[in-house]
Amino acid sequence: MAKVALLNQMGQNVGEVELLDSVFGIEPNQQAVFDVVKATRAAMRQGTHQTKTRTDVRGGGRKPWKQKGTGRARSGSTRSPLWTGGGVVFGPHPRKYTLKVNRKVRRLALKSVLSSKVAEESFKVIDKIELENVKTKGMVEVLSNLNLTGKVAFVLTENNENVAMAARNIPNVTVTTVSHVSVYELMNFNTIVVTADAAKKYEEVLG
Repeated sequence: MAKVALLNQMGQNVGEVELLDSVFGIEPNQQAVFDVVKATRAAMRQGTHQTKTRTDVRGGGRKPWKQKGTGRARSGSTRSPLWTGGGVVFGPHPRKYTLKVNRKVRRLALKSVLSSKVAEESFKVIDKIELENVKTKGMVEVLSNLNLTGKVAFVLTENNENVAMAARNIPNVTVTTVSHVSVYELMNFNTIVVTADAAKKYEEVLG
């Protein structure tokens, strides 16, 4: 088992935490991560794009000119895709972009990202995080105590309104929970800070 220092929100080392190798110490599977991220990004697409075909545009009920004898190319409708104001050929129409990813692949991708963060020493464990009131200043102090820079995610077991409200005005800082954070989001952060209970939750779910 890998051992990681257990910190408090003052930045002090208060012990060690043993992390399961089956969750936090596997060989990252890049294909699984790619598949899950691709599916996540595809699910973000609304798919509400729509173009009009020649049956949807207005007009074009009468043949512009007779078939023969004018010297011009034959034409049956002014709403042909060849005409200005005509319909669109092979344009996009509403559809769903969702991709299916097996549950085992999703779990493998999550373990791969967590293991990568641990290997890169971008994974910190704190005993707990508590703020007496909803003040951005309190969250800034926690970031300073832990010496955190760049994009940071605090992963908790359940919602903490004081912590979430205190962090929402700080750029590049996100407070989330084990059940809500995705592989795509975890990859986007420079540092992941989890509580000891959240680390145990990951081991229970993925171990």
